Amino acid sequence: MRVTDSMIARSVMNNINQSYGRLDRLFEQVQTQKKISRPSDDPVVAMKGMFYRTNVIEVEQFKQNFSEARNWVETTDSAIGEATQVMARIRELTVQASNETYDASQLEAVAEEVAQLKDHLKTIANSKVGDKYIFNGTNTLNPPIDEAGNVAFGTDNVEYELAKGIMVPVNMQGANVFGAGGSVFAVLDQLESSLRAGDTKAIGDVLDDLDESADNMISARAELGARTNRLDFMEQRIDNQEIIAKRIMSDNEDVEFEKVLMEFKAQEAVHRAAMSVGARIIQPTLMDFLR
Repeated sequence: MRVTDSMIARSVMNNINQSYGRLDRLFEQVQTQKKISRPSDDPVVAMKGMFYRTNVIEVEQFKQNFSEARNWVETTDSAIGEATQVMARIRELTVQASNETYDASQLEAVAEEVAQLKDHLKTIANSKVGDKYIFNGTNTLNPPIDEAGNVAFGTDNVEYELAKGIMVPVNMQGANVFGAGGSVFAVLDQLESSLRAGDTKAIGDVLDDLDESADNMISARAELGARTNRLDFMEQRIDNQEIIAKRIMSDNEDVEFEKVLMEFKAQEAVHRAAMSVGARIIQPTLMDFLR
């Protein structure tokens, strides 16, 4: 077969263009730190990347759910702790007022403080996380205690998905903290009435009911503590899953920078050699001699 100058020139240009293409691909990998920049570069890597990226996004969503769940749990724990302190103060006042040494004005003063503490307890029962009431079940947009003082606690749990298919309740039902129908407020109403009436016997009789209400709050806080421990273990597991998922995604998509850089330098040397040899192969034309 007769080899012409145009055939040689075309072959040299094709090889040089291919060399440029390899240099461009390696340069792009160095610049982006990724093995591919479009699915057509490597369909297998692209398909695996979509799957791994979905896993990472899923884990990151779980971590966000943990943040919101902890906000609920910590706010609830703080509210119950404050309510327990209120009940301790009310019990202290009740014991003092039941010993028959207080006169009518002193009992009236105690009744006034109990009334203030009762109102504060209602405020605690209407505690919120953001714009959501934490003691009213899933009816989070309405307060469990309205302006008229009516008490109606929701009975459903607020749940967050903290792992694939695992729903965890993050709220405490108001009835478990403040008694069914807000019985603690009925007890405090009775105590306030007995104080204003000066009935020391009736005042003493309220102590057992106060203790029962306080015990409910302590039990609810203990249950919340158990949930917090569960959150700790689950969140630690999710943190580990995030590390693993991101590492697998990185192994699939990211380049080894040093390796790619060495390949780039080697390809650059090959390209320069090809350019040099190509210049020698393509012979000067007649016009070059006529200049």
